[in-house]
Amino acid sequence: MLSQLRQTITAMLLAAALTQLPVAASAEPQHAIAMYGQPALPPDFAHLPHVNPDAPKGGRIVQGEVGSFDSLNPHILRGRAPWQLQFLAYEGLLGRSWDEPFTMYGLLAESVETDEARSWVEFTLREEARFSDGSPVTVEDVLWSFETLGTIGHPRYHGAWSRVETAEATGPRSLRFTFTEADRELPLILGMRPILQKAQWEGLDFAQSGTSVIPITTAPYVIDRFEAGRYVYLRRNPDYWGRDLPFMRGQANLDEIRMEFFGDGNAMFQAFTSGLLTTMRETNANAWNTRYNFPAIQSGDVVKSEIPHQRPSGLIGFVMNTRKPIFADWRVREAMIHAFNFEYVSQVINDNEDPRITSVFGNSFLAPEPGPATGRVAELLSPFADDLLPGTLDGITLPVSDGSVANRANMRAATRLLAEAGWEADSAGTLRNASGEPFRFTLLLRQGASEILSIADIYAEALGRLGMQVNVSQIDSAQYTERMNAFDFDMTYVQRAMSLSPGIEQRSYWGAEAATTPGSRNLMGVESPAIDAMIDRLLTSSEQEDFVAAARALDRLVMAGRFTVPFWFTDRARIAHARELRFPETLPIYGDWIGFQPDVWWYEE
Repeated sequence: MLSQLRQTITAMLLAAALTQLPVAASAEPQHAIAMYGQPALPPDFAHLPHVNPDAPKGGRIVQGEVGSFDSLNPHILRGRAPWQLQFLAYEGLLGRSWDEPFTMYGLLAESVETDEARSWVEFTLREEARFSDGSPVTVEDVLWSFETLGTIGHPRYHGAWSRVETAEATGPRSLRFTFTEADRELPLILGMRPILQKAQWEGLDFAQSGTSVIPITTAPYVIDRFEAGRYVYLRRNPDYWGRDLPFMRGQANLDEIRMEFFGDGNAMFQAFTSGLLTTMRETNANAWNTRYNFPAIQSGDVVKSEIPHQRPSGLIGFVMNTRKPIFADWRVREAMIHAFNFEYVSQVINDNEDPRITSVFGNSFLAPEPGPATGRVAELLSPFADDLLPGTLDGITLPVSDGSVANRANMRAATRLLAEAGWEADSAGTLRNASGEPFRFTLLLRQGASEILSIADIYAEALGRLGMQVNVSQIDSAQYTERMNAFDFDMTYVQRAMSLSPGIEQRSYWGAEAATTPGSRNLMGVESPAIDAMIDRLLTSSEQEDFVAAARALDRLVMAGRFTVPFWFTDRARIAHARELRFPETLPIYGDWIGFQPDVWWYEE
C-alpha cells in the first residue's frame, strides 16, 4: 500500500508541476488564488480532496511536546507559546490546501481579487464570519491585525508588511492592499495572516501579553483551560461560524485537543506508553523498529501508521554561526562536514533507514539536477561566478565514510582543510591558529533533545580527535529561544522545512537583511548577493521554468556555503496512535504536515 500511495502522490505532484503554467489573472473576484496557474478546485467544490467529508465529530486527541511555554500569544517575539496555537487557534482570510503546491481558498474572505501583475490584492469578508464571542469580523479588525502584526508582532510578519504601501477599506466588507512593487506571492502571504479581534486588545500591550490574555479568535477551537508550562486544552467551538463551509468540511472533527508538555523526550514517550498521550510522532527509525513493542501495541489498542509525502527534504543538522570568526572560513566549515561520520552516526542512531540530506529541496521536483549547473540555472548563477564558493557550479558531493568509528580518510581530509585555513595541532594535540588561540566552541542544544544530544556527543568525540575543544551544552527552552533570537551561539541544531512553493520565508532563512534582524531564522548569518538575487527571482518569476531554475540555483548556493552539517530526512511520517484515531485514505501531497494532524483526523470507536 505504501508503494501504491507513493506512486499516486508522485503522479499528482508531477501533474501539478507540469500544469502550473502562468495565466493572466483577471481583475475580478475569485474563490481562490494559486502561486502559479489556476486553483485545482472549482468555485463550487464540495470539500478538499484529502479529507473525509463524512468524518464523525467527537472524541479527543492528546499530543505531547518537549519544552514549556509562558505565553498564549504565538505572534510576538517575547516569550514562548505552544507552536500549535498559531495553526489551530487562528484563521486567516484565506485557507491553504495542502494537496497543492501553494493555493489559497476563501475562508474568512469570500473572495480574493488581484491584477495580472499582482501589484495589489483586495479581499471581501464573508458576512457570516464571526469571532468566538459571536461578534462579527470587520474590516477594522483586519486592518488592525495586519498593522499590529507587521509593526510590533513577531519579526516574521514584518517583511511582508514592509512591502505594503497602502491598506484601506474599499467597502463595508472589503479592503485593499497596494504593494510597493508587484509580488506574485504577497497576496497569498497576506491571506494567511491571522485575524485578531481589535476590541480585545484595546488598552493592552500586544507585545507583552504572556498568559494573562486568552485570545478571542475566529477558529474552530478555543482555549478551554491551561496551566503555564504544563498543558493547554483546546475545545471545539459548537458555534463555530465556518462549520458549514465547503473548505472546512471534514476538518476540525475532534471535540478536544490536548497539548501536554514534558521536560524531555523520554518522559514524553513514557507518557505515551502509559496512555496519557494518544498519539506520538517518531522521527527515529531505530526507535520505531525497536521501542514500539509495548503492550498497547501488541493488543492493538495502539497502531503504527506510516504516511508518505513528497515535500522537499529541507535542511536538518548542526548549523555553524558564521558571525563567529571561528566559522567564517568555508574551508573550516567543509572540515566540520568531513569530520561528521554520517554512515556511522546514521547506523547507530537511525538504523541507516533514512537517506542523507544532500539538497535543500531534495525529494521534490525543485531539487538541483546532479552534476554541473546547466541551462537556466547556470545563466542565473553566471553574474556571480567570480564570487561563488567551490562546488556551486560543479555541484557539491558530501563525503562518504567506510562506516567505521575512525573515519580515517575523511578525518585526514578535514585536517588538510583546517591547515589550509590556518589551524594546526600543537605538540599537545590542541588545534590552534597562528595567534595561538585554541579551536574552542560550544554546541548549544535545547534541553530535552535527547536524540540530538546523542548525535552531538558522537560528533564532539570525533572533533576532539582533530584537536578541537568542544563543549556540548543544554539549556532550558526559554534561555535557548532568547539566545537564538540574539544569535548568541557558536553551533546549534537547525531544522528548516521547505514547501513545494518556496517564497518570502527564504529571506528569513538566508537573506542578508535577516542576518542582522533579531529573531530571524538566518541562524548561520549568511549574507550573499547571489542568494538574495535568487530569492528575488523566486518571488518575481512569472514562468514555472524560471521559478524552478531559481529554486535550484538557490539550493546550490546554500549547500555550497557549507553552513550546516546535514543529517538525514525521511520520506514518510511514522505515527503511533490510539486505534480510535483515524485519518483519510486519500493523502495530501504534503503528507503529515501542517493541516493534517489533528486537522483532518477523527475519532471513531
